[in-house]
Amino acid sequence: MEVRVEHLPIGSVIPYEKNPRKIEAAVGPVMESIKAFGFKVPIVIDVNNIVVAGHTRLEAAKRLGMEEVPVIRATDLTEDQVKAYRLADKQTAMLAEWDHDALKFELDDLDKVFDMQIFGFEDHKKRNADKKTEKAPAASVTEYVKCPRCGKPIKRWGKGESHE
Repeated sequence: MEVRVEHLPIGSVIPYEKNPRKIEAAVGPVMESIKAFGFKVPIVIDVNNIVVAGHTRLEAAKRLGMEEVPVIRATDLTEDQVKAYRLADKQTAMLAEWDHDALKFELDDLDKVFDMQIFGFEDHKKRNADKKTEKAPAASVTEYVKCPRCGKPIKRWGKGESHE
């Protein structure tokens, strides 16, 4: 099936009234993401314009005063498939985990360019700060580099190298 992105008036996209996810905590960071990068992931709707996936994006767009939102119509799904996809989309996203070493490397790299806290990374930064106080460093970190053997982020210490 061909996927076609349409732009609909925001008022014609209807939130699913039985949405089991509480989205309030994510709306602000999604608003910041839309402001910084644009609306890059369309909302998935069913044949009646009811949201299948993208409730948080829709709410963020409303609060930003957007008049239109990009949507993809899931016209190839039955009513039961829509219900199942609505839940599967949310649950599968929750199953992914962060590789905290790689994430720290990426966040450290972006610190000079973006305030990643506006996208919800404040807890991660605090957790890393707590970890630093728990263990005394063997030497000062001069830089982060990728391991030439495995590609993982490593700290280049004053003497030698060590995987985090």
